[in-house]
Amino acid sequence: MVKISIIGAGSIAWSASLIKDICLTKSLWGSTISLMDIDRERLKVIYGLAKRYSTEVKADLKFEKTMNRKKALENADFVFNTVLAGGHNNYEIQRKVAEKNGYYRGIDSVDYNMVSDYYTIGGYNQLKLFMDIARDMEDICPEAWLFQTANPVFEGCTLLTRETKLKVIGLCHGHIGYKTVAKRLGLNLKEVEVQSIGFNHCIWMTSFLYEGEDAYPLLDDWIKTKADIFWKNWNPEYYDVEMSPAAVDMYKRFSLFPVGDTARSGGWKYHTNLETKKRWYGPLGGFDSEIGWARYLRDLRKQMDKMLKVYNNPSTPVKSIFPPVKSGEQHVPIVDATVNDKDRMFQLNIPNKGAIDSIPNNVVVEVPAIVNRRGVERIHVGRLPKLLMLHVIIPRMLRMEWALEAFLEGGKDLLFEWLLNDPRTRSLEQAEALIKDILTLPFNKEMAKHYK
Repeated sequence: MVKISIIGAGSIAWSASLIKDICLTKSLWGSTISLMDIDRERLKVIYGLAKRYSTEVKADLKFEKTMNRKKALENADFVFNTVLAGGHNNYEIQRKVAEKNGYYRGIDSVDYNMVSDYYTIGGYNQLKLFMDIARDMEDICPEAWLFQTANPVFEGCTLLTRETKLKVIGLCHGHIGYKTVAKRLGLNLKEVEVQSIGFNHCIWMTSFLYEGEDAYPLLDDWIKTKADIFWKNWNPEYYDVEMSPAAVDMYKRFSLFPVGDTARSGGWKYHTNLETKKRWYGPLGGFDSEIGWARYLRDLRKQMDKMLKVYNNPSTPVKSIFPPVKSGEQHVPIVDATVNDKDRMFQLNIPNKGAIDSIPNNVVVEVPAIVNRRGVERIHVGRLPKLLMLHVIIPRMLRMEWALEAFLEGGKDLLFEWLLNDPRTRSLEQAEALIKDILTLPFNKEMAKHYK
């Protein structure tokens, strides 16, 4: 069959779902799954659980594990990149340094990108790792597909598609946020059709149909008659942002509803401090407040503890924590569509090439596309409203370009230019102190050389 390599297989957020989906896709049985991570203990746990899970569901798959990336890439047909350079620990250290210098929630929290692990200017190590993996693929498995899952998908995929000849697809699950909207409106999901386009974590519902009819009036009615009552008693989890006051306000501002993670961003209006975040996202301040993000990291640790407990007790079925139901992620279905030549529609992050009007061809956009053995077929989805383009899409695209320029060109001046456009910068001395503190962090030695 095929070989699927998961780079960063120790990722709690991704590996378990990907492995489960492969095990539950019979048309891919006979494949080899290579699990690669530099954390020996996590790799051992994931490998052990994967082997046991495949036995429990009677999946005919071969698993291998390695700490050598190049070995994992040998003969690979599909590569899933889930890596986070330095893990959350390093990034949280960098965030604290930024906050000490007056940059609330870190230097990567900027207009239309407040997602807490979505690196932009501070992500040199992450982008460098993306490029290192891609260069290895060009040498070892140049015909393989690279599925970019680790953030930043927008910056990362644009970089990789411009700088390499690889077949790159960026994947995210934010687009399924429309289901929360539909459920809140009391709609039957089977009768809902949605099209959402834009950039990763910045997508907007350009079409919302229910039973073939425009469903936006149903949303308008909910906002007019039920929203205030709903929010009055609203006590959301940190990840419940789709029907937040922020999401509705963005809709009122830009005339299209923000989907999924898009509602986590939206500019400084929603993020100037914790009290502001609470106003727009509920008592926890949303996913990306100091409270919400801490809970997310706590939940990751809890999930890892559960996995360790099951790993250390062979008599406990792995199915007890990972029921044999497909995750809904797109990775494995895309592999299946490609290998077995099934025409299927997916939400992909790919170079625009005319899909969305007025966006350059070499900028990666998130759009629906058809996948089969021949590859990816874009669908022309038209244009976004002028106000949205001018105040969200173009500014977000410019920040991506600034981040890639800084990564590719180097030099401290580019860091200063970035910070001088940040509303939190009050003086040149503040920006200088921040840059010095970040570049002197032990894990940023290579970054410091790049920006000298």
